[in-house]
Amino acid sequence: MMSKHIYLQLIVRVLLLAITALAVGFLFFYENYILFAVFLFLLGLQTYYLLYYVNQTNRKIAYFFDAIKNEDFTLRFPEKLSGKSLTELNHSLNMLNTMVQDIHLKKQAQEHFYQEILKQADIGIMTINPKGHILYANPTIEKLLDYHPLNHVKQLQQIDEKLYDKFAGLKPFESSTHQFVNEREKTELAMKATAVTVDGQELLLVIVQDIRKELDEKETDSWVKLIRVLTHEIMNTITPITSISESILKYYKKGEMVLEASELPGEHLKSTVKGLEVIQEQGNGLMNFVQSYRKFLSVPEPDRELVPAQNLLEKVKLLLDDKSENIKFEVDVVPNSLELYLDQRQISQVLLNLGKNAKQSLGAQENGAIKFVAGINEANKKYIQVWDNGPGIPPELMDEIFVPFFTTKNTGTGIGLSLSKQIMRLHGGSIRVLSKEHTVFTLTFD
Repeated sequence: MMSKHIYLQLIVRVLLLAITALAVGFLFFYENYILFAVFLFLLGLQTYYLLYYVNQTNRKIAYFFDAIKNEDFTLRFPEKLSGKSLTELNHSLNMLNTMVQDIHLKKQAQEHFYQEILKQADIGIMTINPKGHILYANPTIEKLLDYHPLNHVKQLQQIDEKLYDKFAGLKPFESSTHQFVNEREKTELAMKATAVTVDGQELLLVIVQDIRKELDEKETDSWVKLIRVLTHEIMNTITPITSISESILKYYKKGEMVLEASELPGEHLKSTVKGLEVIQEQGNGLMNFVQSYRKFLSVPEPDRELVPAQNLLEKVKLLLDDKSENIKFEVDVVPNSLELYLDQRQISQVLLNLGKNAKQSLGAQENGAIKFVAGINEANKKYIQVWDNGPGIPPELMDEIFVPFFTTKNTGTGIGLSLSKQIMRLHGGSIRVLSKEHTVFTLTFD
């Protein structure tokens, strides 16, 4: 910040001060007290003006930084002075003031731009400090929660006690959903929290979105898929019954007249028996299908207990491991003492179903492998994974495999995966699948 002229001025003043000090010492040593007094006065005067000069420069710089701190950019220093050094200093301070002002204006414009984006966003956004104060809330979140203005999380108690509990309990990287009902409508809210640091202060950034439309679309899509599968299954069963019934009926009628028993050929009786056997078989198949549907709808509430993950996976492995098959089974639990709070019978059913599917996908593949993995993920949630190195699931079937009664197998009801999803939902968890190089089903427990 120091200009060349200020630097030279300081050097000259310090040199004169040093020369005067040497002269004072010399005159005192040779006992010339009159000149000694004169030079001593000059030494004091030079010291005073040096300090005054330095303080004058420091005061200007201090004023400048105080003005910048208070965002006061109106401070201007005169540039037409007799001293060239001070003129240069004032000019430099004014230039720096202009530059900082430009940066400040650009920053304000940028902040205004971002705020406008947040105001127009169709998702709710708010920032909360550790004491629960809401530092920012965009209009969307105030509209979603039907409350204005939002200043503190405790205000949510006036809206919905359960909603307040979920907001107050949100931790970084956690997500939650809540069905919120106000005077106007019912809303399904999805909330997600992220930790941010602003000016050294830890804040919680909360994103809130109305997912009602997405859920409605997903529900409609699920119904369409289910009805398509049910229609396919029922039509495959009913069509042969109808066709055979019509054929048998023709044996016993001639026009509108019913034939007497004596008029029936022997081969027609044999065909009738075979036809009735087929009808019975198809009827039993339809009954089994209905029983599967009832089984899917009547999954009992889980009877949960703490179960060592290692013991659970070892039992499932033992039930699946057929030594005659060329499949390698592995169990990996981290930490070894990991315990899961679940219904052991239901989750064993899910794992057995996933394991059987994995075995079928491997078929006669050489070096086939199935791995059961249990652990704790980054969100501090416990999980179980069923991994296999089979050919994977075709991308076009990824959205269909959890649809009830959908199956690509010649045998089976097609409720295995949908039933597994239902069981995980009752456990408050989820089931996800990833199929690229390998296929991995992940069960996550809350």
